[in-house]
Amino acid sequence: MKILTVFGTRPEAIKMAPLVRQLEKEPGLESVVCVTAQHREMLDQVLELFELTPDFDLNVMKPNQSVSQISTNVLLGMERVLNEVQPDMVLVHGDTTTTFASALAAFYQKIPVGHVEAGLRTYDKYSPYPEEMNRILTGHIAELHFAPTERNRQNLLKENIADDKIFITGNTVIDALLTVAEKPYEFEDETLMRIDFDRHRVITVTCHRRENLGENMINIFSAVRDIAREFDDVEIVYPVHLNPKVRAAADEVLGGTERVHLIQPLQYQPFVNLMARSHFIITDSGGMQEEAPALGKPVLVVRRETERPEAVEAGTVKLAGVERDTIYSLAKELLTDQRIYDAMAKAVNPYGDGKACQRITDIIKSL
Repeated sequence: MKILTVFGTRPEAIKMAPLVRQLEKEPGLESVVCVTAQHREMLDQVLELFELTPDFDLNVMKPNQSVSQISTNVLLGMERVLNEVQPDMVLVHGDTTTTFASALAAFYQKIPVGHVEAGLRTYDKYSPYPEEMNRILTGHIAELHFAPTERNRQNLLKENIADDKIFITGNTVIDALLTVAEKPYEFEDETLMRIDFDRHRVITVTCHRRENLGENMINIFSAVRDIAREFDDVEIVYPVHLNPKVRAAADEVLGGTERVHLIQPLQYQPFVNLMARSHFIITDSGGMQEEAPALGKPVLVVRRETERPEAVEAGTVKLAGVERDTIYSLAKELLTDQRIYDAMAKAVNPYGDGKACQRITDIIKSL
């Protein structure tokens, strides 16, 4: 059975790399990998870490291209790959433009699609944008749905997805995280090497989503700056996304602030180790809502909603919104109230045990 795995961004690569490795081990399965390079540099870092060499590389990334251009290039590129490979199944992940366009290309050739990390929903089609609709549309193309949690399964059932096509597996990001976190690691980044993680409380920040560009991002960065100014033992580490608009906002609000470190994006292994040594996380990322709790780190999500409500219900995550005062208050609470901090840090991560890839592979083989 020939399985074609497709991904294009750094988060996808992190979550699909351990699955590719698992597929490669299985007798009776032939694993073929195609990357679209919707993200180029950050994708390549993950491929190097997991020692993956794609069989196909569409290399679609171009400066300032629109979502429509990405979709078109992936769709046309995938048509060529599918014609050559003739896979029995295409595996896609999550919610990117690569995911939806690849699933659509497979549908046009009547090739079954397996959707890894299926069933996440905010029920606001413009937030996250365009990811929410990418997920929904991919879900109605897919033949198999690998849902991380029971809530994800229930979301799919509400959309009339057949119950016998949905499988609860946990999230593959935990598989990747535990693999990387097990390796001994010393930072190579000069800024991180100088930080005293034992005496200072480090807050790791990430912020890059489209819906946060503009006023929301200014609010988020202003709250982070205020925290750094108030607490002398706090250091902020922000690996700044490569998007020029994000970098400009970060420089405007956070640039020159004492104990705020604006650094280049980190590869996955140092980033995991940075999270592990942090006091807590402030982020608009989806994946970090799953990863940080596995390391016992509270997460403040700077978005108005999340497609990962299980983390909020479990107590590992708080939805902080995008208002400066709210973000500041919740961060200050974690720095001053040990009871609240411990309740989040010690809550059970709802996203799995690190065996999702084995479950997905077993399901594919059984079918």
